Amino acid sequence: MRVALVQTKPLKGRYAENLANLQGAFAQADEATDLVVLPEAALTGYFLEGAVYEVALAAQRFADDLARAWTAARGTRPVDLVCGFFENDDGTFYNSAAYVEVADGKARIRHVHRKMFLPTYGVFDEERFLSRGRRMQTFATRFGTMAMLICEDVWHALVPTIAAIKGARIMIVPSAAPGRGIESDGELGSLLRWREILGTTAAEHGVFILYAGLTGFEGGKGMTGTSCVISPRGETIVSAPATEPCILEAELDLREIDVARASLPLLGDLDAALPDLLLDDELPLPTARRTCSCHPERRPEGPESRDQPCHPERRPEGLESRDQPCHPERSERSERSRGTDAG
Repeated sequence: MRVALVQTKPLKGRYAENLANLQGAFAQADEATDLVVLPEAALTGYFLEGAVYEVALAAQRFADDLARAWTAARGTRPVDLVCGFFENDDGTFYNSAAYVEVADGKARIRHVHRKMFLPTYGVFDEERFLSRGRRMQTFATRFGTMAMLICEDVWHALVPTIAAIKGARIMIVPSAAPGRGIESDGELGSLLRWREILGTTAAEHGVFILYAGLTGFEGGKGMTGTSCVISPRGETIVSAPATEPCILEAELDLREIDVARASLPLLGDLDAALPDLLLDDELPLPTARRTCSCHPERRPEGPESRDQPCHPERRPEGLESRDQPCHPERSERSERSRGTDAG
């Protein structure tokens, strides 16, 4: 699988011009490119505040624009495209990323992810203008199951963990990250933190990570670019500089995912322990979701039901039984599979 990360430096708020410039980037991509990934807010710039309402588009309109730009540059050659944009969904506005399949000049949306964590600290004020996404979903592609996480989404370890549990083998991270903090060696602290997060996430879950970062300056705030591809072992395969627009290309051997997961089966271990973790009554989970997947209709009625097991008739006798799973046979099956199935 050949990927190209297009690190853009957009003209702030000038969508049509940026879209026209994108054709030039598409024309430069390798002939064998299968997937092109662009940053968060790649064609508008990020710090727009209330101007997001002027440039926000319906997802299908945005996908069609991407398909026209690709077709103008490369003809009818099929490709998959990922790009961050501000979405207008019938008057509700999101910071989104679209995965679009382009074939014969036509766009098919495979998935739209809406950013879940909208920062409102430091230089950020996203949630004042946008609504947040509500679900972390994975989706099928011709290259396997993927997930998209936008910028801060990946800083919350639970989010990529959920994506991995749901089957993601490649995680795509469009980002618009301004530089912050200076370390003793003169490097930006935010860049060090990004490297740690991306490397750790990839190695823990045995996934490829495709990180596409916005570059340039917006209102005195410098975006830090540094687009990169991270292997399932947490190693950086290729990376881009911080300050210049560029195209970063890499060849991915998807068999590496299974090899990495077999040698470090952390995802398989998590899969085995997950039911017990989620049945912890001290977790602040909605009562409606504390149901046994095998037969939710058996759950007791009323607010007190959250402290009752799915099926008390199966629970062992004695005080120690409260720490035993509802389905011990499932735990045994997971335990047996750990040695051969790493997730």
